[in-house]
Amino acid sequence: MAKKKSSSGADDSPSADISAKPYVVLARKYRPQSFDDLIGQSAMVTTLRNAFASGRIAQGYMLTGVRGVGKTTTARILARALNYEAPGIDKPTIDMPELGSHCREIMEGRHPDVFEIDAASNTGVDNIRELIESAQYMPLIARTKVYIIDEVHMLSKGAFNALLKTLEEPPGHVRFIFATTEIRKVPVTVLSRCQRFDLRRVDQPVLVTHFKKIVAAEHARADDDALALIARAAEGSVRDGLSILDQAIAMGEGHVTALDVRNMLGLADRARIFDLAEHLFRGDTAAALSAFDALHQDGAEASQIISDLAEAVHVIARIKAVGEEPAGEALSSEEKQRGASLAGRLSMAYLSRAWQMLLKGIEETARAPHPRIAAEMVLIRLAYTSDLPTPDELIRTLGGASVPTRRAPLSEPPSEIESPRGPLNALPIHVIGSIDMDDDTDSVVDDLGLEQDALGLEDVDQVAAPTLPISSNDPRSFAEVVALVGTKRDAKLKMHLEDHVSLVKFDATAGSIDIFLLPGAPPEIANDLREKLNAWTGRRWVVVLSKSAGAPAIGDVRRAREAAELEKLKSHPAVQAVFAAFPDAKITDVRAIPSISDAASDDESKTG
Repeated sequence: MAKKKSSSGADDSPSADISAKPYVVLARKYRPQSFDDLIGQSAMVTTLRNAFASGRIAQGYMLTGVRGVGKTTTARILARALNYEAPGIDKPTIDMPELGSHCREIMEGRHPDVFEIDAASNTGVDNIRELIESAQYMPLIARTKVYIIDEVHMLSKGAFNALLKTLEEPPGHVRFIFATTEIRKVPVTVLSRCQRFDLRRVDQPVLVTHFKKIVAAEHARADDDALALIARAAEGSVRDGLSILDQAIAMGEGHVTALDVRNMLGLADRARIFDLAEHLFRGDTAAALSAFDALHQDGAEASQIISDLAEAVHVIARIKAVGEEPAGEALSSEEKQRGASLAGRLSMAYLSRAWQMLLKGIEETARAPHPRIAAEMVLIRLAYTSDLPTPDELIRTLGGASVPTRRAPLSEPPSEIESPRGPLNALPIHVIGSIDMDDDTDSVVDDLGLEQDALGLEDVDQVAAPTLPISSNDPRSFAEVVALVGTKRDAKLKMHLEDHVSLVKFDATAGSIDIFLLPGAPPEIANDLREKLNAWTGRRWVVVLSKSAGAPAIGDVRRAREAAELEKLKSHPAVQAVFAAFPDAKITDVRAIPSISDAASDDESKTG
């Protein structure tokens, strides 16, 4: 059959139409033509608008940001604004309601006075020398000669140096616009000669709105959940998002659905991810592995499932920290509901632990020769730690109280963890000791609660600096002087006062302090302490040096007391029980905390 031809002899077949009008990808087809079309860069547009209105146009601009946020597009629009000519308008302007004399050629990259240079392929001094020589000549048809250098950080050191003089004092008809994704690789000497604009990532809601307009312009359809998935996968890059949208429209034959986007990107269903999370938080290992297998069979990559699970934990923790509305701007209604439900039933301590385990699991899955097996092991570890007590719960258990599990109370009431050893339930909390294990021990006891009086420990010596904030500006003892120095964050002075100073006499009424300098103390410490006390307290102090030593240094007394407390702790039955369970453990620190009775009396005084 002969092909149908028009009266002019042209071929009117569909194949001829396709060849005559090649397809243009969405990222190019919907590239912004003016500053009004730019999305997510309002701060830069406002600055440029005010600068052009006042005539404060710089000789060089540096545009930086991640890929796909509009650096090259902004450079072209800026070149168009510098050379805009239209009926009634013959000066640089940001407001360009219609195409001017040079606009189309500039936006298509073929204007004779706007040079777009790829620094990746023009890196040498010779290339910059040609640029400098051509810059001396007046523009051919436009008002301003504009040089757009893309990926400018790839220029050589010699090329940068050759450009400096011309960049600082260019001819009046020349402007430079640089674009880069690696701003740290651009020399400071170049940055100081340019006005810098950091193009920010575009927020997900803004991207979704932009995608809706493009879908409508393309006479296609797209579900809101599908556009939200594309915006999330774009990570703030407009070009990345449009590339994914372009592919999704082709895949769905004009109708973009969330299922198609998940299959195309290898993403897991968010609802099923939250189901998997609930199985893990409940400690149901079998159900969790079954849910993981189903996701994997449906095409989700193992590493992506672990990553999505970590993102779900982040969503839950964020909702718990700041509330559902502030945290859920970029979330679907179902994600908000599921996340808020879990946030109300899980502690922040448990969520933090789950996040750390998943973060390590992502790394393990990426390195493992069999990612699926590694991912399953991550899920098993997470499920089996769902009922482990947190450090504060362990302290209460050692003190004799039963501790509820951190499992999500989904269908059954929370169970209780009873201590396996009787001696661990004997004493209330009064002293906390940190216990260090070796790295091979998975279950680490971080805190141990014991009663100070039961161990026969004496009260804290008055020489030790108080741990509570000082209520008055006038210290009443040398220990309070050291504490005041600590609250003022003078770490160096505090260290010398604790370890290299012996107190001979302290008179708070007269504001007099006699000290003896131990080896290691700077000779000017007396004057330094006096001047700072005068400034901090608003009264006059006298600090004098004595020829004879007085009391031992505060640091020595504290270390001696801590060593004695450690020795007494080791003989206690509860501590011996811990050492029996963890032979490689050792006590590294003991610190006094308010007793339970004291805390209760404080609460009564506050409420009363």
